[in-house]
Amino acid sequence: MSQSTAHAPTDSPSSALRNAVIRLAGDSQDGIQSVGAFLGQLAGSTAQEVMTYMTIPSTISGGPSIFQVHLGSGDVLHPGDEADTLVAFYQHSYDNHLKTVKDGGICFYDSDQVEEVKEERGIIHIGVPFTSATIEAIGGTTKSRGKNIFVLGLLCAVYQLDRVRMSEIIAGKFGKKSEDILRNAMLAFDAGYAWPVHDIEHMPMAPGENEGDKRLSTDGNTMLSLGLIAGGVRFGAGYPITPWTTIMEFLRSELPKYNGMFIQCEDELAAVSLAIGASFSGHLAITGSSGPGLSLKSEAIGYACMAEMPLIVVNIQRGGPSTGLPTSVEQSDLLQAIYGSHGDAPRVVIAPKNVEDCFYTAIEACRIAKEYSTPVLILSDQAIATRLEAFQEPDLSKHWREPTLDLSERGADFKPYPLDKITKHSPPGARSSEGKYPVVTGLEHDEWGHPSGNPENHEKMTAKRRNKLLKLAESYGPTEIYGEESGSLLFVGWGSTYGPIKEATDRMNSEGQKVGSVHLRHVHPLPGDLAEIFDRYDHVLVPEMNDSGMYGYGQLATLLRAQTCNAKIQSTNKVQGISFRVLELVTAAEKLIANK
Repeated sequence: MSQSTAHAPTDSPSSALRNAVIRLAGDSQDGIQSVGAFLGQLAGSTAQEVMTYMTIPSTISGGPSIFQVHLGSGDVLHPGDEADTLVAFYQHSYDNHLKTVKDGGICFYDSDQVEEVKEERGIIHIGVPFTSATIEAIGGTTKSRGKNIFVLGLLCAVYQLDRVRMSEIIAGKFGKKSEDILRNAMLAFDAGYAWPVHDIEHMPMAPGENEGDKRLSTDGNTMLSLGLIAGGVRFGAGYPITPWTTIMEFLRSELPKYNGMFIQCEDELAAVSLAIGASFSGHLAITGSSGPGLSLKSEAIGYACMAEMPLIVVNIQRGGPSTGLPTSVEQSDLLQAIYGSHGDAPRVVIAPKNVEDCFYTAIEACRIAKEYSTPVLILSDQAIATRLEAFQEPDLSKHWREPTLDLSERGADFKPYPLDKITKHSPPGARSSEGKYPVVTGLEHDEWGHPSGNPENHEKMTAKRRNKLLKLAESYGPTEIYGEESGSLLFVGWGSTYGPIKEATDRMNSEGQKVGSVHLRHVHPLPGDLAEIFDRYDHVLVPEMNDSGMYGYGQLATLLRAQTCNAKIQSTNKVQGISFRVLELVTAAEKLIANK
């Protein structure tokens, strides 16, 4: 979608801004994430759309940080290619981020800290003494604390956001602490709101288009956690690691409310083993981590594949390998999730496309794990995990799954691993009145679970574990195509590339191209109708935030080429720790089409 000019006139309702991208640049200790969170909450409660993006340093000492907020009255699919407004707290913030402001945009800078550098492109520079004005409003003892709330007030005034509702949000945040803290916050907010800005007209945001909906404004990790609870998870175990940890903290506080529990373990091996034990006892369990932790869990996940345990494993991807970029985004764990084990160990891998979809992806993961008695890996990433989006509240009455423990008696014909059916375990405590007593083991086994080294049996059991995933793939509905259903180019993506791909599709079609896009939630096993869809387009382009590798293709593109044997499939890759811009995708697509 096109973004409105930042300093549009405001003499009529039609001139109100439908979109505004605000970038706050400072240091991690300045509280700019709080400003972004307040703006996101406001959008969620005033029928507007929002998507945020942030970078934070991975060191304890802190350092430069940004928080970008894209507000819109209609669909907001990405955090914004360019900023309409930059708020620079320091000289390094000003120097490093001025280039991100669109031509004719606005830069507010702290005149106590920044020396303005005149430059072309028509950017309006407005110096405001964030630091000294906050001290004057609150009192000298606060030093510079509260200048983030001063800036929040300034932005609310400039964009004519709902002042009363924002005051309520601030009160909800700080009112729980003390009256003094809330009073100082409101003094800073009011001072910023009242600050005279004479160089520009105020720029009201257009009303949102979602009046009447029950709306939420939150992040991906929160929605993933809520989806796991709604899907029937009542036990979890994990170990802290960025950016997975907030899921662990959420479940640790919320699961006891539903007669469940979450255990923080001494390491990743203990965490996955406890979760497998809970699944063995008949309760759907979850463990999770980021890429390094998933590597440590790989042996135990192999056990869960062999024993056919229903298990949810969450991986919030970040830059790697090793410690890598722990606070940045990447999509480089796909092949690890699918193949990161010893032997043939098939498991299901699915990926949410945005914050809202985290809830529904988690519910589907729970269903698949129980129905197919298999580990299911959810691949989210740092961008989805930490950014804020606004959307309609899910209808829990349609999605809630209350877990039940099946301790019914198993008869003589019961086999936990029947070759002609999907595995259904007998939890400890369930009676077996006749026949062989069923067991669970990581050794190869017969239909009762008893260890077996028979060659023919191993081959049949290997096929059994593989074929249930093929049966799952057969249950998928037709793959949805966005945009043109045939034509010049098809984008294919997964995970958090969804928004930029969708907007790139719209932009190219508006310019007369014939472009479609497919976004995959089910990345393993893949849908079976992709080969036929690919044949309808001259080019297939797969954007991924991972490296092109030794052979020139990203991880999903490699899998798609293996599945379809289609030489038209090409990659465009990005490994900068930041998400794709829409312009980058359009440029890559146009280059591919031009080189035909």
